[in-house]
Amino acid sequence: MMLKLQKTLRAVSAVRTMHNSAAEAVQRLPAPEDTVTASFGKFISEIKPQHLSSAVLHRSKRMVLDSIGVGLIGSTTEVFEMALKHCQYMYGPDYISSVYGRRGIKLSPTLAAFVNGVATHSMDFDDTWHPATHPSGAVLPAVIALSDMLPANSKPSGLDFLLAFNVGIEIQGRLMRFSNEANNIPKRFHPPSVVGTMGSAAACARLLSLDPSQCSHALAIAASLAGAPMANAATQSKPLHIGNAARLGLEAALLASRGLEASPLVLDAVAGVAGFNAFYEDYVPRPLESPSKDGHTFLLEEQDMGFKRFPAHLGMHWVADAAASVHELLVGVGPGKVSPAQVQDILLRVPQSKYINRPLPESEHEARHSFQFNACSALLDGEVTVQSFTPAAMSRPELLALLTRVRLEHPHDNPANFNRMYGEVQVTLVGGDIIKGRCDTFYGHWRNPLTNESLRKKFRNNAEVVLPSERVEQLIEVVKELDQLGDCRVLLSHLQ
Repeated sequence: MMLKLQKTLRAVSAVRTMHNSAAEAVQRLPAPEDTVTASFGKFISEIKPQHLSSAVLHRSKRMVLDSIGVGLIGSTTEVFEMALKHCQYMYGPDYISSVYGRRGIKLSPTLAAFVNGVATHSMDFDDTWHPATHPSGAVLPAVIALSDMLPANSKPSGLDFLLAFNVGIEIQGRLMRFSNEANNIPKRFHPPSVVGTMGSAAACARLLSLDPSQCSHALAIAASLAGAPMANAATQSKPLHIGNAARLGLEAALLASRGLEASPLVLDAVAGVAGFNAFYEDYVPRPLESPSKDGHTFLLEEQDMGFKRFPAHLGMHWVADAAASVHELLVGVGPGKVSPAQVQDILLRVPQSKYINRPLPESEHEARHSFQFNACSALLDGEVTVQSFTPAAMSRPELLALLTRVRLEHPHDNPANFNRMYGEVQVTLVGGDIIKGRCDTFYGHWRNPLTNESLRKKFRNNAEVVLPSERVEQLIEVVKELDQLGDCRVLLSHLQ
C-alpha cells in the first residue's frame, strides 16, 4: 500500500513539474509585437524607397544586370529546357509572366519564377555573398514574375522594383549573419534553398505592400517551403534549388496576401520551438530595427557582391587564378598552351570540402565543382571560360593527362570559408623545377569586385548568346536608369 502511495505521489509531482515547466516556458515567450519574427515583418512592410542610398542603388543595379545576363545564357542549357518543358506539359501556359530568352512563351507567375531561377543557376554563374549564398537568383525571378502579374495600372516603378529586390537581399544577409555555421562552406543545406526562399518571400511581400502581420506570415510560410540537401550539389538538380526558392517565396507571399497564417515565432530562438534554427544549429537571432527617418543601413552598403568571371562554384576561382599565374610563367601571355609532357606533378593547397574535391569529373556539373578540373583547365589554357565546360573541352587528352597528376593538401591555415580561404598551385616540372602560384583574393570577389566595364563585358558575352546586340545594349541602359523609371514594364519587355 505504501509503495502504491509513493508511486502516486511521484506521478503527481512529475505532472506538476511538467505543468510548471510549461507555464515557465509560456511566461518566457516574448509578447507578439516583441518577437524577432514581428520585427522582420514590420521592417519589410515599412521600408521605403528613400531608405535606399546611392551606394545600395548602384550595387543592386549591378546585381540585376549580372543576374539577367546569367539567366539569359542559362536559358540555353539542357536543365533549363527540361524544367521549361515540364512546366508547359504539367501545368499549361497561363500567358502572364515572361521566360528568359523565350519570346512568345509565358507561364503562370510562380512557374515563370521557377524556370527563370533555374536558368540563373543552371551554370553556377550567378553572384555570391558572404556568408555564402547566391542572393540575386532567388529574388530577381520572383520580383520579375510578380511585376508581370500585377495589373497594368499597378505596375511597380523602377524604384519600387529595386526596393523589393533589396529587401529580398537584406533579409537573406540578416538571417545568415545570425549563425557562425553559415560563414563556412555549407555541409548540410544549400543556403539559397534556405535563405533564398525567405528573401524571395520578403521581396514579394514588399512589392505587394502587405501589412506587417502579413509580411511575418509570408516569412513563416516560406520557412515551411525551404531547404535542400547538399547531396544534390554538382548535379542537374542543384539549379532547382534556386528555382524553387524564387517560386516558393512568391507562393508564400501570395498565400499570406490571401490571409493564410503561420507561426509567429518562426524566426525566434525559443526553447522547444523548432523554427528557422532547424537549419542552423548555432542560430542566435536579433530583432531587425525598423527604418527611421534617418534611413537604414543595408548590408549591401557595408559589403559588395562577388561576381563570377566564369561559370563554376565560387571556390574554383581561387585555384583558377593561381593556376593561370603558373601558366603565364610557363608560356607567357597569349594563346599558348602548357604541354602535359612538361608536368610531373600538380599540388593544390585548398580548403577541405568534400563536394568540391572531384578528381575526375564526369559531367559539366561535376566539373563546375572540381578543384582539380578548374586548376588544370587554367593551367592548360591560361583561363577558364564558358567553353571550358563543353564536352569537347572536357574530353581533351591533354586535360585528362593533367588531371591524373593532381594531388590535394589541406593546410590548417586555409579554412573552408570564402572570406578567408586561399588557393595555391604548385607545379613540379619534369626537370625538377617547381613553379608556384597563389591567389588570396580573386578578381570578382567582394573585396576586389569587377569594374563596371568588366561587368558589362560579362553581361554582353552572356546576353548576346540569346538576344541581338541592339537589345542587349538597350537592356544595359534600362537597368542603368532603373531607379528613374516610372513603370518597370520597359525592363520586363526586354527579357525575351
